[in-house]
Amino acid sequence: MRSLPADTEAVVFDCDGLLVDTETCWTVAESAIFAEHGHPFGPEQKALVIGRTVEAAGEAMAQYLWRPGAGAELAAELLARVRKELSRGATALPGAAELVRACRAAVPVAVASNSPRELLDAALWSAGLADHFTHTFAADEVSTPKPAPELYLTACAALGAAPRHSVAFEDSATGIASARAAGLHVAVVPSLPGTALDHDWLGTSLAEPELLEWARALRDSPVR
Repeated sequence: MRSLPADTEAVVFDCDGLLVDTETCWTVAESAIFAEHGHPFGPEQKALVIGRTVEAAGEAMAQYLWRPGAGAELAAELLARVRKELSRGATALPGAAELVRACRAAVPVAVASNSPRELLDAALWSAGLADHFTHTFAADEVSTPKPAPELYLTACAALGAAPRHSVAFEDSATGIASARAAGLHVAVVPSLPGTALDHDWLGTSLAEPELLEWARALRDSPVR
C-alpha cells in the first residue's frame, strides 16, 4: 500500500460523504426520484450519481430512467429535495473535525466540493466545520467541476501550494479523478464500501489513528 507524503504543503478535503454525513440526504432524494419513475435505488444506481455535480447527476438519472432531455428537470428536483433534507441538519463524520484541526495546525487546508455553494455552506455550517476553513470552493464557482482538475488546481493556488506536494481527501471515483488530474496525492475513504478506487492511502474512516499521526508529523517536520 502506498502512503501519504511527509513533505505535504497543503491538504484539500472533499465535503459530501467525506467530512459531512450528507450522502444520506442525497440518497433519500435520489431514491425518491427513482421511485417516482418505478425504479429501485441501490448501490448500482448510487454509483451512477455519487460525487457528481447536481447537473451531471440529473443527466445520469435522465439517461438511466430513459427520459432523454429531462436532465435539467431532474437536476432541479434533486436540488430541491437535497435542500429540504439538508435543512434538517447533517453531522460531521467520525474523525473529520479532529483531522482537519490537526492538518490545519501544520499546513493550509481547504475544501473543494462538487456541490453548489448553497449546499456546501449549509453542510459545513450544520456539521460545525465552517470555521475550520479559510478557503472553500464549490462546483458552481468554476468552469469545469470534478472530474476535471479545476477545483483542486484552484484550491492549491489559493493555498500557495504545488499540487504535487498537496494531498486530497476524497470518497468517490469522480473526486479522485479530479485530484489525480490536478496532480495531487489522494487519500480515500469510500462512501460505497467494496468499491475499488485509485488511492495513495485507503481507509474506512477519517478517525483512523494513522491519519492523525501523519497530520501531527507534518507539524513537526522541518520548515519547507
